[in-house]
Amino acid sequence: MPLINDLKNDVQAIINKTWNKRTGQVVPASNDVALAGGAVELEATMLYADLANSSKMAKELDRRVAAKILKTFLATTSRLVRAHNGTIVSFDGDRVLGVFVGNSKNTSAAKCALNIKYVVKEIIRPKFEAKYETVKNASFSIEHGCGVDTGTVLTVRAGARGDNDLIWIGRAPNLAAKLSDLRESPYHSFITASVYNNMHDSSKYGGANNENMWQSRSWNFLGDQISVYRSSWQWKP
Repeated sequence: MPLINDLKNDVQAIINKTWNKRTGQVVPASNDVALAGGAVELEATMLYADLANSSKMAKELDRRVAAKILKTFLATTSRLVRAHNGTIVSFDGDRVLGVFVGNSKNTSAAKCALNIKYVVKEIIRPKFEAKYETVKNASFSIEHGCGVDTGTVLTVRAGARGDNDLIWIGRAPNLAAKLSDLRESPYHSFITASVYNNMHDSSKYGGANNENMWQSRSWNFLGDQISVYRSSWQWKP
């Protein structure tokens, strides 16, 4: 059968398939969701952590040094997500997607974002600048962005048999990804009002004077003005 017929059949089969949806309480693994019509809906908080200046790193640095920076960012971010009872569900180049569920999901994700800020600024950047003159003298600094949103998410298994993975559909993963792209240094952590209004004060206030660590602002998302919060604070893990 010609390839074009296989492609047409794939499209029509997916269009015709009825979703077999169930409500979940935990983050599913790929094998927990059927490839043909399987879907899990859950309330989740999504955290995207994105390493900034990747293109400049590739242009200005030795590839081996750039690879070490990327590996370090992905490794430490993943460790922090897991430390806050989150689950790593995707790597997309220089970006990590973590999912948090449960009653403390917003508190945990917000604190995780502030932990990532500390690690990037106080550990990764100074260590690489001390080791490599090219990093110290580069036209950029090692920085990142974190975006967090919460809501109802549908996860389905997509791809071809033998080569597939889970994908996440809903406002939360899309908006978290957009927020992680913001570059407003020294603000590196961005959360939506939905996250802020549903997290514990322990992730809202900090410092000797118990100050609010988050600053409210309005932001345009797909033509809608939404309330988000940004933070320049960092939190030592």
